[in-house]
Amino acid sequence: MKDLKYLFAYSVPLSAFISFESIGLGTYTSVIYAFIILPFLDLVTGNSPKNLSKEDENNKKVKRIFDVMLYLNLPIVFGLLWLVFTKVQTQEYATYELIGMGLSAGILLATNAINVAHELGHRTPYFERFMSKCLYMPCLYMHFYIEHNFGHHKNVATPNDGATAKYNQTVFSFWITSVTKQYLDAWKCQMKLLKSQKCSFFSVKNDMLWYHLIQPTYIFGVFYFFSINAMLFAIAIGVVSFLFLESINYIEHYGLLRKKNEHGRYEKVKHYHSWNSDHIIGRSMMFNLSRHADHHYNGSKKYQLLKSIESSPQMPTGYPGMMIIAVLQPLWFFIMNKKLKKLAK
Repeated sequence: MKDLKYLFAYSVPLSAFISFESIGLGTYTSVIYAFIILPFLDLVTGNSPKNLSKEDENNKKVKRIFDVMLYLNLPIVFGLLWLVFTKVQTQEYATYELIGMGLSAGILLATNAINVAHELGHRTPYFERFMSKCLYMPCLYMHFYIEHNFGHHKNVATPNDGATAKYNQTVFSFWITSVTKQYLDAWKCQMKLLKSQKCSFFSVKNDMLWYHLIQPTYIFGVFYFFSINAMLFAIAIGVVSFLFLESINYIEHYGLLRKKNEHGRYEKVKHYHSWNSDHIIGRSMMFNLSRHADHHYNGSKKYQLLKSIESSPQMPTGYPGMMIIAVLQPLWFFIMNKKLKKLAK
């Protein structure tokens, strides 16, 4: 039964479905669920740093149920997108209702599209990496696949990494710097890959070119099958989703830096270069993403096997609560800067 705890991740699509089928304040169901109910549940249930035994780890490594729970997000996400685009096309909504539906759709994409795409993007089988790119598509963030795997994991906790927030940087400033730098760095990573493969810029292996064809085609497809309003809505929720992603990047690595050795090279990525959270609800909802320190230590490790590392810096609550604190900047700096000062001692 413990294996089924990750079914909790489907509670976000359920809340999104309720949002899309509602009117009035009901369109904010996912917002209320993600940023009021989930943080409360995280506080009530607390955290659990307990790790799997070696025997359990070997058993769970080969259990297909964990992979299937990821794969199911593909039809769920695109099914719900079809539903919400149909609603926007066929029904009249007040502006505040469209905002509620847009935020709910953005939360859905951030948790069950981008987060799942991130996990699948680290896998070896081609079909899993293909699903990863499909899930990034409606988020308008397909370049993240390249930058995250070939840039972020190499440069994390250094000034070279766009996804590592600087000490005292606001989350709003980080949105701008991270989105911009990660896009440019994705191109740099792509050019290095093409050069190593001795391919030209216009090679079929230039994934960045493909992304710039696929995403506009998706947007045009929404316009063709639905309406101009649905197309504008699709663009808006894509932006909302990747801003939620960047908020998560912000809390995962804020203020943490790797030291340089006597040769001027950065030390290897260790468990103390990412913020960690063992809060039960947040972990289950995000497929263990909050055990981020172990993920960076071994990027190919499957989500169900990630460990709690005692030496990693700990967040005071789970991801939903941390995202609320992040936008309340004076509170964020008060809490997190104090933790950083303790780590520096």
